[in-house]
Amino acid sequence: MPDAAEGSSRHRSHQTSTETRATSSAAINSDDVVNSNSVSAQEVVSAHYDTRLPTLPWSRRIQIPLIAAAVYSVIRLLGPTLRYEVIGWQHAERVYASKKQIIWAFWHRVIIPIVWWYRNHGVVIMNTTAFDGQWTRRVIEWLGFGTAQGSSSRGGLRGLAVMAKRLGEGVDCGFTIDGPRGPRYVAKPGPVILARKTGCPVMVFHIGVDRGITFEKTWDHFLLPKPFARAVILFAPPIYVPPDANPEALEVKHAEMQRELERVRDIAESWFSMSDKERDLVRAEFDL
Repeated sequence: MPDAAEGSSRHRSHQTSTETRATSSAAINSDDVVNSNSVSAQEVVSAHYDTRLPTLPWSRRIQIPLIAAAVYSVIRLLGPTLRYEVIGWQHAERVYASKKQIIWAFWHRVIIPIVWWYRNHGVVIMNTTAFDGQWTRRVIEWLGFGTAQGSSSRGGLRGLAVMAKRLGEGVDCGFTIDGPRGPRYVAKPGPVILARKTGCPVMVFHIGVDRGITFEKTWDHFLLPKPFARAVILFAPPIYVPPDANPEALEVKHAEMQRELERVRDIAESWFSMSDKERDLVRAEFDL
């Protein structure tokens, strides 16, 4: 979370196209998948969910620490210059007050501004085992996050098992919900499945900046804020999933999560083109 100098009540001591319906339903109907104590569940996970690191050529392996160091350096230099306005954080405070942890979901596009703001709280992030995930893992762990190895295509079920265990230990978890390779702005069902199993709610958010560079050729339209940019973070209310939710109910909750992700994205991306009156209306809505 932010430094104390940012002066917000959000400080506290606590610390993925939708997947195919066949895969989603299989995961939804298997509680053992997210039972961290179930050895048999891990044994039956197919090769599709293998969490072993892929074999990479030597030329790629040596790039991992170099890229990680470069990206980490950029974040460390850029982060302290960013100025955040946070709207809707009281929703998270109410969840924490109820003695529950949060399952965070956000678009991959805003990973740079959020990892700085949310650093050093041990939040566990689902992380792909592919090449990109290997250097990304180093960066986010250096910034004080934890990782669960897996994604929608490799190790997803085991990754959810790790996350369920961490939530039970009092640690928040997070998903770059359209990652690791898109499609852009299509939420995967992992958070909803995890919420059903653990009783912890899903909370979505988005970040907009007044000055930044969007890399249009990247799959996620990756956002790099410019130094001294102003940023706004919008947190939507929590989404709770009943423990007895059937596949149809889970589909409804997944659609709700998709709508909320789109809503906060649209507002945050247009924030700095709004009038003061329009911003005040949004603040009043989100700060209830």
